[in-house]
Amino acid sequence: MTVRDLPVLNALLNGLSACLLAFAYAAVKSGRIQMHRALMLGALAASTLFLVSYLVYHANAGHVVFQGRGAIRAAYFAILLTHTVLAVVNVPLIARAFFLAWRGRFEEHARLAAWVWPSWMYVSVTGVLVYWMLYRL
Repeated sequence: MTVRDLPVLNALLNGLSACLLAFAYAAVKSGRIQMHRALMLGALAASTLFLVSYLVYHANAGHVVFQGRGAIRAAYFAILLTHTVLAVVNVPLIARAFFLAWRGRFEEHARLAAWVWPSWMYVSVTGVLVYWMLYRL
Protein backbone atom coordinates (compact mmCIF):
# COMPACT_ATOMS: atom_id res chain seq x y z
CA MET A 1 0.00 0.00 0.00
CA THR A 2 1.29 3.44 -0.92
CA VAL A 3 0.22 6.95 0.03
CA ARG A 4 -1.74 7.09 -3.24
CA ASP A 5 -3.97 4.27 -1.94
CA LEU A 6 -4.94 6.08 1.26
CA PRO A 7 -7.97 7.99 -0.10
CA VAL A 8 -9.65 4.68 -0.94
CA LEU A 9 -8.76 3.33 2.49
CA ASN A 10 -10.15 6.50 4.06
CA ALA A 11 -13.46 6.10 2.22
CA LEU A 12 -13.65 2.44 3.25
CA LEU A 13 -12.97 3.33 6.90
CA ASN A 14 -15.65 6.03 6.83
CA GLY A 15 -18.11 3.60 5.25
CA LEU A 16 -17.24 0.96 7.82
CA SER A 17 -17.75 3.46 10.62
CA ALA A 18 -21.18 4.40 9.24
CA CYS A 19 -22.22 0.73 9.04
CA LEU A 20 -20.99 0.02 12.58
CA LEU A 21 -22.79 3.12 13.88
CA ALA A 22 -26.05 2.01 12.24
CA PHE A 23 -25.80 -1.51 13.67
CA ALA A 24 -24.83 -0.12 17.10
CA TYR A 25 -27.90 2.10 17.08
CA ALA A 26 -30.13 -0.86 16.27
CA ALA A 27 -28.43 -2.95 18.95
CA VAL A 28 -28.94 -0.42 21.73
CA LYS A 29 -32.56 0.18 20.70
CA SER A 30 -33.24 -3.55 20.95
CA GLY A 31 -31.53 -3.81 24.34
CA ARG A 32 -28.44 -5.67 23.15
CA ILE A 33 -26.00 -3.59 25.21
CA GLN A 34 -22.93 -5.83 24.84
CA MET A 35 -23.39 -5.86 21.06
CA HIS A 36 -23.84 -2.08 21.10
CA ARG A 37 -20.62 -1.69 23.09
CA ALA A 38 -18.63 -3.88 20.69
CA LEU A 39 -20.00 -2.14 17.61
CA MET A 40 -19.30 1.32 19.04
CA LEU A 41 -15.72 0.31 19.88
CA GLY A 42 -15.41 -0.85 16.28
CA ALA A 43 -16.77 2.47 15.00
CA LEU A 44 -14.32 4.33 17.23
CA ALA A 45 -11.44 2.20 15.93
CA ALA A 46 -12.48 2.72 12.29
CA SER A 47 -12.80 6.47 12.78
CA THR A 48 -9.47 6.66 14.60
CA LEU A 49 -7.73 4.71 11.85
CA PHE A 50 -9.38 7.02 9.33
CA LEU A 51 -8.02 10.09 11.11
CA VAL A 52 -4.48 8.69 11.21
CA SER A 53 -4.64 7.67 7.54
CA TYR A 54 -6.12 11.04 6.54
CA LEU A 55 -3.35 12.94 8.32
CA VAL A 56 -0.63 10.74 6.81
CA TYR A 57 -2.11 11.18 3.34
CA HIS A 58 -2.36 14.96 3.52
CA ALA A 59 1.06 15.31 5.14
CA ASN A 60 2.47 13.56 2.06
CA ALA A 61 0.12 14.53 -0.76
CA GLY A 62 -0.76 18.07 0.30
CA HIS A 63 -3.91 19.81 -0.82
CA VAL A 64 -6.13 18.13 -3.42
CA VAL A 65 -8.07 20.54 -5.64
CA PHE A 66 -11.69 19.77 -6.54
CA GLN A 67 -12.03 19.87 -10.33
CA GLY A 68 -15.82 20.05 -10.65
CA ARG A 69 -17.62 23.09 -12.07
CA GLY A 70 -21.06 24.59 -11.72
CA ALA A 71 -23.69 23.30 -9.30
CA ILE A 72 -21.65 20.24 -8.33
CA ARG A 73 -18.86 22.56 -7.15
CA ALA A 74 -21.25 24.45 -4.85
CA ALA A 75 -22.68 21.16 -3.54
CA TYR A 76 -19.18 19.77 -2.94
CA PHE A 77 -18.07 22.75 -0.90
CA ALA A 78 -21.32 22.86 1.09
CA ILE A 79 -20.91 19.18 1.98
CA LEU A 80 -17.18 19.60 2.66
CA LEU A 81 -17.77 22.60 4.96
CA THR A 82 -20.42 20.88 7.08
CA HIS A 83 -18.42 17.63 7.08
CA THR A 84 -15.24 19.36 8.25
CA VAL A 85 -16.85 21.51 10.94
CA LEU A 86 -18.79 18.60 12.41
CA ALA A 87 -15.74 16.31 12.25
CA VAL A 88 -13.74 18.77 14.36
CA VAL A 89 -16.59 19.35 16.80
CA ASN A 90 -17.24 15.60 17.09
CA VAL A 91 -13.81 14.59 18.34
CA PRO A 92 -14.17 15.87 21.93
CA LEU A 93 -17.88 14.97 22.03
CA ILE A 94 -17.21 11.38 20.97
CA ALA A 95 -14.41 11.16 23.53
CA ARG A 96 -16.78 12.45 26.21
CA ALA A 97 -19.54 10.00 25.24
CA PHE A 98 -17.08 7.10 25.45
CA PHE A 99 -15.77 8.35 28.79
CA LEU A 100 -19.28 8.54 30.22
CA ALA A 101 -20.12 5.02 29.03
CA TRP A 102 -16.79 3.68 30.32
CA ARG A 103 -17.50 5.16 33.75
CA GLY A 104 -21.00 3.69 33.80
CA ARG A 105 -22.71 7.07 33.63
CA PHE A 106 -25.27 5.78 31.17
CA GLU A 107 -27.95 8.45 31.56
CA GLU A 108 -25.45 11.21 30.76
CA HIS A 109 -23.98 9.05 28.00
CA ALA A 110 -27.42 8.54 26.41
CA ARG A 111 -28.24 12.27 26.53
CA LEU A 112 -24.95 13.18 24.84
CA ALA A 113 -25.11 10.28 22.39
CA ALA A 114 -28.50 11.48 21.19
CA TRP A 115 -26.66 14.51 19.75
CA VAL A 116 -23.32 12.94 18.89
CA TRP A 117 -24.53 9.83 17.08
CA PRO A 118 -26.37 11.64 14.24
CA SER A 119 -23.48 14.03 13.79
CA TRP A 120 -20.93 11.19 13.72
CA MET A 121 -23.10 9.29 11.24
CA TYR A 122 -23.34 12.40 9.03
CA VAL A 123 -19.56 12.85 9.09
CA SER A 124 -18.97 9.19 8.24
CA VAL A 125 -21.44 9.17 5.34
CA THR A 126 -20.35 12.53 3.95
CA GLY A 127 -16.73 11.39 4.22
CA VAL A 128 -17.51 8.71 1.63
CA LEU A 129 -19.41 11.27 -0.46
CA VAL A 130 -16.50 13.76 -0.34
CA TYR A 131 -14.14 10.99 -1.48
CA TRP A 132 -16.44 10.06 -4.33
CA MET A 133 -16.86 13.67 -5.46
CA LEU A 134 -13.16 14.49 -5.17
CA TYR A 135 -11.63 11.36 -6.68
CA ARG A 136 -14.35 9.70 -8.79
CA LEU A 137 -16.27 12.50 -10.53
